[in-house]
Amino acid sequence: MIRKHSFFGMGAGVAASTLALAISAQAFAGTVTTDGADIVVKTKGGLEVATTDKSFSFKLGGRIQADYGRFDGFYTRNGDTGDAAYFRRAYLELSGIAYTDWAYTVAYDFSENSGNSNGAANSGNFDEASFSYTGFAPITLRAGRFDPDFGLEKATSSKWVTALERNAFNEVIDWTNSHQDGLGLQVQALISNYAYVSSSVSSKDANDDEGDSVKQFNARGVFAPMAEAGKVLHFGVNFAQRGLDDVAGADVRYRSRLGMRGVDTNGGNSAGNLGNRAVFAGTNAANKFWDDDTAWGLEAAFATGPFSLQGEWMKRETDSAGPQTDLEADGFYVQAAYTLTGEARGYKMGKFDSIKPANKEIGAWEVYYRYDSISADNDVAVTAVNTPTSTFLREADDTEAKVHNLGVNWYANEAVKISGMYTKAKTDKITNRAGDDDGDGFVVRAQYVF
Repeated sequence: MIRKHSFFGMGAGVAASTLALAISAQAFAGTVTTDGADIVVKTKGGLEVATTDKSFSFKLGGRIQADYGRFDGFYTRNGDTGDAAYFRRAYLELSGIAYTDWAYTVAYDFSENSGNSNGAANSGNFDEASFSYTGFAPITLRAGRFDPDFGLEKATSSKWVTALERNAFNEVIDWTNSHQDGLGLQVQALISNYAYVSSSVSSKDANDDEGDSVKQFNARGVFAPMAEAGKVLHFGVNFAQRGLDDVAGADVRYRSRLGMRGVDTNGGNSAGNLGNRAVFAGTNAANKFWDDDTAWGLEAAFATGPFSLQGEWMKRETDSAGPQTDLEADGFYVQAAYTLTGEARGYKMGKFDSIKPANKEIGAWEVYYRYDSISADNDVAVTAVNTPTSTFLREADDTEAKVHNLGVNWYANEAVKISGMYTKAKTDKITNRAGDDDGDGFVVRAQYVF
């Protein structure tokens, strides 16, 4: 009997086998050094093979984040309770070094939930596929697909960001730090471990009416006179701009899920037709034309021992190229976190890192509170909008949202993290179909990193 195998099935089998290999590798510890070729194999936290002179290496790892959330009020179209269970992220990651000065990273997201859902649900996508040249130290040159720099929370890995979802305004400016299926070039520089700067140019997947892709520029600068775990003083500034000239129907919606991803997921189970993801301003109508879309950001952070405090202010402006008015919004968040078991949050230049439990039996316990704010200029009243992702009523006035997030993280070990977060949102001048201007939600997450 002749058996037929689909390409997708073979690919999924290879991926599953590779994933199993990486996870099982964590059961072993220590290093193995050959007698001749000077190769070191490390099996703690994935699988890593490298030459002792660090000229060549590769590391296989990844992350799995499984979420479940329940929410009501403004988060649903009619105010009833909805829920969602989904893989927030399911990454398989390969990175390494070749010929000393060349580095590469390939990260594939099987969940399709962290990027744009341009294809079929759960089809997966390359979250990153880039290579870098480090021979001009302290300058690094990077090319390929990657998320451009914009903001402290976005710079921090999703594995170690404190809250389950980044601040509410981050979605209002989601284009600033998303590759959107495009490619880019980036220059980074680390200056004596107290300053970091980066700039990048990207070609996005949207095209104008002549077929030219949307071009985007990003820049970020960080100054950190204190830059070590448990002793951080951090300041940063960000800028991003994309040109939307002659792009019919460019998506300039100022919208946010307000901390509840489950109301509208890109992949996996969501609240479906019940979920409400309101638009505070803007549109993606095909008959609207725009000019430059610009964002600015300021960031600051302080940490001493197990306590950390951070915040960011962001602003977005979209210039009109038609009869409609310009768009504008600003927002901020302030977050305080404390590790009850005494561990300090890790810090690498320009971003926070993991918390490593000191006690292997009880792990590390962290509590946090974050306050988010969104304010958008809006002069377009919407009496009723029914789309696959939202139903809302909006007045011709400034729209606002305030979000409270209270959560706990349990770092069981360096690979397992269990999290829970309660979120309460309050809106002004915008409601769901039932007239609700507030909502409550709760999300739990199980994370495994290898």
